[in-house]
Amino acid sequence: MVKTQLIAAGIVSHVLRGANLTGLLQECWQKHPALSQQQKGAIQDFSYGVLRYHGQLAEILAHLLEKKPQDRKIYYLLLIGLYQLLYSKSSVYTITNQIVTASRALSSNKKIQGLVNAVLRNFIRRKEILIAKTTEKDVSFYSHPQWWIDKLRTQYPGNFQAILAANNQHPPMTLRVNRRKIGIMAYQRRLAEQGMEAQLIWPEALLLKHPVGVEKLPGFNDGLVSVQDAGAQRAATLLDTQSGMHVLDACAAPGGKSTHLLELADISLTVLDNDDDRLEQVRQNLLRLQLHTAQTQIICGNATTPDAWWNGKPFDRILADVPCSASGVICRHPDIKWIRRESDLKKFAADQHAILNALWQILARNGKLLYVTCSIFHEENKLQIAQFVREHSDARLLPLSDPMIPDGQLLPDMQHDGFFYALLQKL
Repeated sequence: MVKTQLIAAGIVSHVLRGANLTGLLQECWQKHPALSQQQKGAIQDFSYGVLRYHGQLAEILAHLLEKKPQDRKIYYLLLIGLYQLLYSKSSVYTITNQIVTASRALSSNKKIQGLVNAVLRNFIRRKEILIAKTTEKDVSFYSHPQWWIDKLRTQYPGNFQAILAANNQHPPMTLRVNRRKIGIMAYQRRLAEQGMEAQLIWPEALLLKHPVGVEKLPGFNDGLVSVQDAGAQRAATLLDTQSGMHVLDACAAPGGKSTHLLELADISLTVLDNDDDRLEQVRQNLLRLQLHTAQTQIICGNATTPDAWWNGKPFDRILADVPCSASGVICRHPDIKWIRRESDLKKFAADQHAILNALWQILARNGKLLYVTCSIFHEENKLQIAQFVREHSDARLLPLSDPMIPDGQLLPDMQHDGFFYALLQKL
């Protein structure tokens, strides 16, 4: 356990200096190939947990330390210890002993080891008082940056607390049943036969009561099912594709929406992304689901420069799942709320505007473009679309067919992530 605590402390320290958590974990598995699945699980739990509750943990630690240790590694190790003491089922004695032992690997200074021991024992004695202290400030109470809280309070005055609470929950695991291969009820029965309880929450979306590894899902390798958030599953149906259509999925990797489109209709699909490594994930998904046909083309290219890759044939439908702040998927990526800056929203909005303008030029007349983000900030969503419609007299915003999201904004909750959808028709 000591090894996992030390590794997790290092990962957290890098994230809070701006690094991506997913990338760091992948580097960690490559650097430490001998780690067991149990050890990997512990490292993920500690890293995700500290980042999920960083505002709370940092405030508690501020009350326990007169000043931050000169060795920042000790500070991050203490955050790991506080997270375990608050949220794990291990005994306080075991956790304290392990963290003190881990501190010896970072410093031979016995005063440092004594400090670590004193801080953790002080927390155990004053736990209730210290937790109460965290309710006095927004950042420690909601475990989000202040600018983030303020923006949500302004944009969603009646929902901001529920959004922040949903962001701090463990993410749901939702399955998308491949209707080309099996019916939704038939697959639900197969899950039940394996002792897996699942709730139907949208047409093809089954929410697992208890998440499992994909290798345990019946028929996963045979293409019966994919793991995809229920909110993300709305894209393919909202795009309103029909068999025979010429369709573009821009910014497509890793391919969840691409494969869903192919499951729903016999279309000619162009899959576009500017990252060839991530396009390999698309290829693997198409292969597993047995959906790659002669009518499927995969292109590595930039959505803002279609002249470099487009063959000149207008698309009947375009899915524009554009890069964004990812503010709707914080439960899956808690690092984002700490590394994102409010100033980043302007850059995302500018990039989104450029993509929309470029893709509009290759959309057929009477064709439809579905604009998608996994964001909940208005700057990237309804304000972006309002500006686009003002600037394009041939653009009409269509009502969405889903009564669950009449205004296009799906807010995160216990069943799905946050997404924004806007369906535009070219007149």
